[in-house]
Amino acid sequence: MNHPAILILILIAAVIIAAAVAFSFATRRRSRLLRERFGPEYDRVLGLEKSVHRTEGVLEFREKARETLHIRPLSRQDQEAFANRWAEVQRDFVDDPRSTVLQADQLISQVMEQRGYPVASFEQRAEIISVDYPVVVQDYRAAHQIADLHRRSQATTEDLRKAMVHCRSLFDLLLNDSVSDIKINKEARA
Repeated sequence: MNHPAILILILIAAVIIAAAVAFSFATRRRSRLLRERFGPEYDRVLGLEKSVHRTEGVLEFREKARETLHIRPLSRQDQEAFANRWAEVQRDFVDDPRSTVLQADQLISQVMEQRGYPVASFEQRAEIISVDYPVVVQDYRAAHQIADLHRRSQATTEDLRKAMVHCRSLFDLLLNDSVSDIKINKEARA
């Protein structure tokens, strides 16, 4: 083999190695960013999907779906009306904890709908909420599980109290978060 052919092979090998290193770096960076972005939701989806590649595909799909939505802040009047309704639900908890958890869930759905989030199914709501609120979505899922237990008459009053606390964390964010806050959070993640 002549000298120029060896140099060409070395150059091709160097380009292949550089491309592999760059690809590996980009893949690790993507994984790190998604893990930081979604926190416990990343781990939950990984547990379901059993594959980092599929997990990251699911989470990126959610981000793209979220980007197509026109999420808007609530008007001051809507904020006050929803806050007053929440206060009523919370007051009713003492006398009727069983129905108030369902009312709290319905109120969250109404706030989400008013803001522009999809509300067709719980899973769809949770997936989209996980993009904007990746930590609080865990509370939302826990409250939903307790509501399901309640529908089967298996939830205790303490379970229902926990569900209300979980619902409250998401309700507060949905009620008071503005679109500019979401954009700032998104820019910080980029």
